[in-house]
Amino acid sequence: MVHPGVKAPSAEEASAKLDVVHSCPSPNRRRLMLATTAFLGGCAAQWPERASRAGAAAAQRLVGWRDAPDLLRELPDPPREFRAAWVATVANIDWPSRPGLNAQTQQEEALAILDRAVEIGLNAIVLQVRTSCDALYESTLEPWSEYLTGAQGQHPGYDPLAFWIAGAHARGLELHAWFNPFRARHNSARSPAHESHVSRREPHWVHIYGDLQWMDPGEPQAAAHTLAVVADVLRRYDVDGIHIDDYFYPYPIKRSGAAPSDPAIEFPDDRAWSNAQAAGSIWELSRAQWRRRNVDELVRGMHEQVRRIKPQARFGVSPFGIGKPALRPPGIAGFSQYDDLFADVEHWLEQGWMDYLAPQLYWARAQTAQAFAVLLEYWRQQNPKGRHVWPGLFTSRIQDAAPTWLPEEIEGQIQHVRDVAPGTGHLHFSMVALLKDRRGVASQLRSRLYAQPALVPATPWLASAHAPVVQMQVLMQEGRPVVQTRVSASVARVLVWWRRAGRWQWRVAAPGLTEDLPVDVDAVAVSGLDAAGNEGPRVAWARPQGS
Repeated sequence: MVHPGVKAPSAEEASAKLDVVHSCPSPNRRRLMLATTAFLGGCAAQWPERASRAGAAAAQRLVGWRDAPDLLRELPDPPREFRAAWVATVANIDWPSRPGLNAQTQQEEALAILDRAVEIGLNAIVLQVRTSCDALYESTLEPWSEYLTGAQGQHPGYDPLAFWIAGAHARGLELHAWFNPFRARHNSARSPAHESHVSRREPHWVHIYGDLQWMDPGEPQAAAHTLAVVADVLRRYDVDGIHIDDYFYPYPIKRSGAAPSDPAIEFPDDRAWSNAQAAGSIWELSRAQWRRRNVDELVRGMHEQVRRIKPQARFGVSPFGIGKPALRPPGIAGFSQYDDLFADVEHWLEQGWMDYLAPQLYWARAQTAQAFAVLLEYWRQQNPKGRHVWPGLFTSRIQDAAPTWLPEEIEGQIQHVRDVAPGTGHLHFSMVALLKDRRGVASQLRSRLYAQPALVPATPWLASAHAPVVQMQVLMQEGRPVVQTRVSASVARVLVWWRRAGRWQWRVAAPGLTEDLPVDVDAVAVSGLDAAGNEGPRVAWARPQGS
């Protein structure tokens, strides 16, 4: 396995931003501006610049812009594709570049990653916020991660998750919070465990396994703690998704000097197994079946609480890429997560306990025993509920020195996904390869496969109860057109089109922010996207010819 400081603006803050923009225009900047305020309930609110309909109508006559529903037929539909990168914080793989950096430097590095993501053409970031029962955000349940400051439990001087969310949303990016479910200490850790760490508060939950520490999935309170950690983030942070990786039970290890045929070291969960037997709660289950049931219950419980606490947040699982032996296609061989990690991923898909699956397909297309195309099709066929299947790509196999993959391998995998499942998506492990543009991979993606931006695919089974509605008007202010919108409560992002010299372009804007657009546009259109990417009705305005 290779996975080793403010919130988004509220409606009131958005209105305040409008006041600042409108009262302090810069005479040296000619731009088309998109400013957004919010509806209150279902009632129409006043436009920020005009307190009456008469005033708004007068502004329309002055500018000459008009409602243009006829233009809706010519609006291009933005392509849909999930284009994400994992940002791994364990062992400082992607961010921060090393522990102990001051808050300003950490923030500058985070913004550089977000800016690079936009430049390349990504539309989502999957940020690791829990590496080993620690936190990269303000938490009363777990200590601050040592990968921030070099010392577990030490405050970094700001809230990293809040900072990342604000930065991502301001750039039109989604931010999914990535949790490791049960690892308690990584072998890269150097500082002692903080007194609030689970290994010190509840040592009977935690076992040493090789050079790792691991919470026991068979301890009911340990699993409940992981669920409580995720619930806490769902309640307090505006995340677009919750994401867990493949670390359920640990990857098996063998004793030093063991022969290939020797069995792995048994995970030391005798206490939990004995307690379950004594409680009579496992009936006729074998130990392996009991372990799988423990993991099943975690995944099911996490899915249910995401739906309950933040209904439009997507829940994603990124398991090892090869399925259970009994169902594998001919010629596929390798590690069994079903038998060794006790992860019955096919069952989870069958039950619909996730919104997207990101199987780690970390092998080259020509590697026949783990063939990329065969494995992708396998997972697509194990999906009766029609959940998203977005494979994880091993982009970090591209190195500056041999042995290395070439960028063409990643491009070929992306193209294959598009050929067999257009409108789906993929994730890159990890961001560092794109940030450093190893062997030109980021540049090639930007100029070829990512030459056009894409929206995250809609998740129709999570559609909001009320359509995301955006209303628009165009005003003239100090010689420049200003597009003003107001949005319903279900709008998470605003989709903006503009026409210039007969050509339509589009981008995603965050409600409440000012959007710079060329001044010589002759038509503008907007629509709302809810938090699950579902689009509401479109509205268009045009400048009459000669005006």
